[in-house]
Amino acid sequence: MIAVLTGDIVNSAGYKTTDWMPVLKNFLRELGDSPGVWEIYRGDEFQIRIAPEKALKVAIQIKALIKTIKYLDVRIGIGLGDEDFRGVGVSESNGSAYQRSGRTLSLLKEKKINLAIATADSQLEDTLNLMLKLGLDFMDTWSVVSAEIIVMALEDPGASQKEIADQLQIQQSAVSQRQKRARLDLVKDLLNYYDKNYKSPRT
Repeated sequence: MIAVLTGDIVNSAGYKTTDWMPVLKNFLRELGDSPGVWEIYRGDEFQIRIAPEKALKVAIQIKALIKTIKYLDVRIGIGLGDEDFRGVGVSESNGSAYQRSGRTLSLLKEKKINLAIATADSQLEDTLNLMLKLGLDFMDTWSVVSAEIIVMALEDPGASQKEIADQLQIQQSAVSQRQKRARLDLVKDLLNYYDKNYKSPRT
């Protein structure tokens, strides 16, 4: 089983590509090489092939990274499933994971939701998507500062508040307040739940 993330940048029309492209590319390069692991195409759309256990964390990391740029956001459909054919690039590959991811992104555009998952396990899918919908209630409204603190927390989960405070050159109490406003505790709970339950039957 693999995971495929298909996404696009929300509100990109009001920005220069150079405002967000380097931020996204620098993160994607950490995941692997293009076009085998990821591709950016049609201006502001992207696709990523990744291990299923990393899928949700990577999606939330991308969301937080893009939201460090004021008024920008990202829409991502996650598909869990098989890969029947692997082409030279991600966009040339196929299988249930790719199909689910693409269909999910299309549905997100229609429903004006920014993150959802599709898997062979309908019960797990329903549960995760309800949790994601509730989580988006605060993730979609992250300020630039809140997004920044989420980025740092997910990049280095072991970093203490003092270490983050030193890096940002702010008081430790300010770090604590920012983490609370960003609902970092709920992000971690969501990721922990996904980590324990993401596996689904092969189809």
